[in-house]
Amino acid sequence: MKFSARNQVKGTIKAIETGAVNSEVVIEIAQGVEVVSIITNSSVESLGLEVGKQAYAVIKASNVMVAVD
Repeated sequence: MKFSARNQVKGTIKAIETGAVNSEVVIEIAQGVEVVSIITNSSVESLGLEVGKQAYAVIKASNVMVAVD
């Protein structure tokens, strides 16, 4: 598996909340650290996603915002 995105984080699927068209997929990448993605229900099905399985969060963004208090 090769991607142009440099941010690839492996984790475990913690939850999948299925809606009418899209699903919210929660991937735990470290204890107490989660990444959430909204993908189509057909993508969940074609990838065979299930709670407890390992998956990658692949993050590709055109910008990253930084903030401080």
